[in-house]
Amino acid sequence: MEASAEQPAPQPPHRHPHPGDHCIHDGDFVVLKREDVFKAVQVQRRKKVTFEKQWFYLDNAIGHSYGSTFEVSNGGSLQLKKKKEEPTSETKEAGTDNRNIVDDGKSQKLTQDDIKALKDKGTKGEEIVQQLIENSTTFRDKTEFAQDKYIKKKKKKYEAIVTILKPSTRILSIMYYAREPGKINHMRYDTLAQMLTLGNIRAGNKMIVMETCSGLVLGAMMERMGGFGSIIQLYPGDGPVRAATACFGFPKSFLHGLYEFPLNKVNSLLNGTFSAELLSSEPKASAPVEESNGEHGEKQISEQTDEECSAEAPESNPEGQRATESVPQDPENKEPKEKGNKRDYIQEKQRRQEEQRKRHLEAAALLGERNADGLIVASRFHPTPLLLSLLDFVAPSRPFVVYCQYKEPLLECYTKLRERGGVINLRLSETWLRNYQVLPDRSHPKLLMSGGGGYLLSGFTVVSDNLRADPSLKSCASTLDSHEAEEPAAKKQKCVGSGS
Repeated sequence: MEASAEQPAPQPPHRHPHPGDHCIHDGDFVVLKREDVFKAVQVQRRKKVTFEKQWFYLDNAIGHSYGSTFEVSNGGSLQLKKKKEEPTSETKEAGTDNRNIVDDGKSQKLTQDDIKALKDKGTKGEEIVQQLIENSTTFRDKTEFAQDKYIKKKKKKYEAIVTILKPSTRILSIMYYAREPGKINHMRYDTLAQMLTLGNIRAGNKMIVMETCSGLVLGAMMERMGGFGSIIQLYPGDGPVRAATACFGFPKSFLHGLYEFPLNKVNSLLNGTFSAELLSSEPKASAPVEESNGEHGEKQISEQTDEECSAEAPESNPEGQRATESVPQDPENKEPKEKGNKRDYIQEKQRRQEEQRKRHLEAAALLGERNADGLIVASRFHPTPLLLSLLDFVAPSRPFVVYCQYKEPLLECYTKLRERGGVINLRLSETWLRNYQVLPDRSHPKLLMSGGGGYLLSGFTVVSDNLRADPSLKSCASTLDSHEAEEPAAKKQKCVGSGS
């Protein structure tokens, strides 16, 4: 209570320079929703968007508030759909049961040619559904529940309805888990929520994250921290993958506290052999990396826009772009511009290399302090070597959370941590999730449910005897010893017995 009272509550920065943050603007990242299907795209004028086998433009959505529902008309334009209040007092004509209904394909008078003619005339989907109901000979004989099911099915087929939502951790995690669970290591959205809670992610923290979930865990941490504090992302390979992070649409102020550090330099940092020369000694190897990292944001944005349509798009598009950019194919057009463009390209590449080198040095300085407020690990690699090495950067009495799709690697990690010491309150857990259908007189658990959302290993760091021998932790140990020396010994009080 005292610590919270001393620090004034900071005001979060605005996400957009526009006064109405609840409105859709050009360049914003949004999530399209139709029934239970989601897709993350960027709003751009005159850019064709394909969603659920339909294409349209998002120009007319600019200026409307998030959560608005639109209907796709002819030509791919969006028209705002107003909600109509259906009278509840109206009694529907329905049958008692469906025993006499035979699905012989002759109950519908409208043929496919008639429906196609209605579409060509520009008839709205709502009117087509109404004509299907009127021309069905068995609709009135169905029960009320069967009628609602029939209407819902026909609306999904003929009505082109799209709802535009604001990106959030819950929406994006549901989208990834439903469409491409392999990209996030099959991490379910309730498991991600447990990670954020167990890791004590909050504003002002200094967090370390190692994840290979397309940047979803990183984006969830950035959203919860609200642009306050610092996050150090450890990445394998050439550079960090932040396709899901780009879908959040964070402002530039959120990126000031985001640092990245290569995972292959962690051992040198722990041994004390890390220096600036290690980063500058690999200019040739880092040249193609810098080329890709310089256009990292734009490529990931375009990659994420198309990755929900096909599984191959995110992996093939960046490589194809790099190949076309690095290898000139038309010598006639390239010769006059080659000298100037090549000089600018080299200067831009050197500037990007220097910026990345500075960011790596800043991340190394933050890691070298070894006072991080928490550690989050969610990768496809074995968690034991990662956790044992990264725990040295975490301050005592701080939480750590490790995610793995399987239980056996975490069991091994649990055993190694118990042998090593320096941690308490170790807990290996699995979350269980079941969805329910909530409708009048029809509320029940859904027949299909998720088989598993992964496993979590959580705990807290403490200072143990074997860790006190580490020279980097002598300051912590001496501080603790000084507090123990200053504390006076408890005095024994004499108990004077009563004479009575």
